[in-house]
Amino acid sequence: MPKRRQATSITATALALALLPLAPGAAGEADLTLRDSAPQGFHIGSSVAGGGHLDAEDHPDPFTHDKAYTALLGQEFDSLTPENRMKWSELRPSEDTYDFSLADRIVEFAARKDQEVRGHALLWHQQNPDWLEEGDYSEQELRQILHEHVTTVVGRYKGRIHQWDVGNELIDDDSRLRTEENIWLRELGPEVISDVFRWAHAADPEAELFLNDYSIEDVNDKSDAYLDLVRELLADGVPVHGLSVQAHLTPAAGYPESMEENLDRFGDLGLRTALSEVDVRVETSGEGDGGTEEQLSEQADFYARALQACLNADSCTSFTVWGYTDRYSWIPSTFPGKGAGAIMDDDLKPKPAYGALRETLRSSG
Repeated sequence: MPKRRQATSITATALALALLPLAPGAAGEADLTLRDSAPQGFHIGSSVAGGGHLDAEDHPDPFTHDKAYTALLGQEFDSLTPENRMKWSELRPSEDTYDFSLADRIVEFAARKDQEVRGHALLWHQQNPDWLEEGDYSEQELRQILHEHVTTVVGRYKGRIHQWDVGNELIDDDSRLRTEENIWLRELGPEVISDVFRWAHAADPEAELFLNDYSIEDVNDKSDAYLDLVRELLADGVPVHGLSVQAHLTPAAGYPESMEENLDRFGDLGLRTALSEVDVRVETSGEGDGGTEEQLSEQADFYARALQACLNADSCTSFTVWGYTDRYSWIPSTFPGKGAGAIMDDDLKPKPAYGALRETLRSSG
């Protein structure tokens, strides 16, 4: 297939001056939402705050209690990813109990707003419940628990979730499978990866099934390891349909220049690709520091370049920011001294990065 026409390059400084958006909801063609600006067939998404690190914050659940936040989720995006609400620790309070209440509300909201949903995540080494990690289960019992969980969760949302992050962060920073950290790989062996993809496919044959990880934006050792893993899975007839690149970026580490090339090489294998957890964290002095003008300009440039790389790659049809507002960002609690990584500030006001994304979408459209 021919590659998409690359949009005219626009500097982040020019965007900050000429395209800084009005408050969402203001009148005028210049204030089109992100979802209205996107090319046909291309999904612009956000994670939905709730659970995880947010449980320790001194505010109620954002999705169910912050009406302004939730309204913008429906207005600006046509794809949603539950940030935590579909992880094991959220869905499985005990071995014999499921709690789908909050996950259901997100899926139902997305249906009302004509939005796609990305499910996240089925097989991961973190945010597993204590009863699982500390339980004394045999290999056969663990396999049955995993099979029943995948079948139940994917089956519940059959036809309502268009993509699943099936295998999440399966490869470590040394480009090796997490055979010690990940309870499933450790106790059941690497072949369980194939099993989970097959179980998920049986539960919902129409859903696209992805591998998802960080630090695989560039052509590097870790993305090479995923390339090898995908080839092995495809050769064995495993229904793996895509690779999603998280893209947690920071100007301190430099922009991943080979992102488009990397997406293309997975596309050449017949996979769909996505940027699934995009944010651009900057150095901050403390709570309430929203970044300097220079930092926000550089941040906008990183966002625009990452989106353009996805738009240029034929395989990449989804771009999801990992939290659209600094108000509920995971970054400060995970990276001390870093923050202000989202496209809107604590007050839900658009930052230069928002304008950069919108203009990039409009130019490509």
